[in-house]
Amino acid sequence: MVRVVVGLVCNSHKQILIALRGEQQHQGGLWEFPGGKLEPGENESDGLIRELQEELDITVTDSKFYLTTSFDYRDKFVELSVYRVKAFLGEPVGNEGQELRWVCINDLNCEDFPAGNVPIILALKKTMN
Repeated sequence: MVRVVVGLVCNSHKQILIALRGEQQHQGGLWEFPGGKLEPGENESDGLIRELQEELDITVTDSKFYLTTSFDYRDKFVELSVYRVKAFLGEPVGNEGQELRWVCINDLNCEDFPAGNVPIILALKKTMN
């Protein structure tokens, strides 16, 4: 099982930040919510802060647990722990060369994301509008 922590980063316009997965990555060419694998022994809060610093060059100052979901991709089983990022310092940039985009929650299309992200999108559309 791969444990992943995900950040739902929102701006003042109620848009959410998404990143395009590199073609060489698992599920490459699809959009995702920023985050990444937890390191052995790392807690979720520390992992979220580390991953968003590495990926986006932002410092999370306030986050809240949102949901946990999992998905079996056949070649790997992924557990996603999702956090709403309520406050952060800095301006997000694609530190790993990934394209970033701010989008309205209603404009999120499930088919543009890995299947494991669909429960996150459905929950966002239900609770954050």
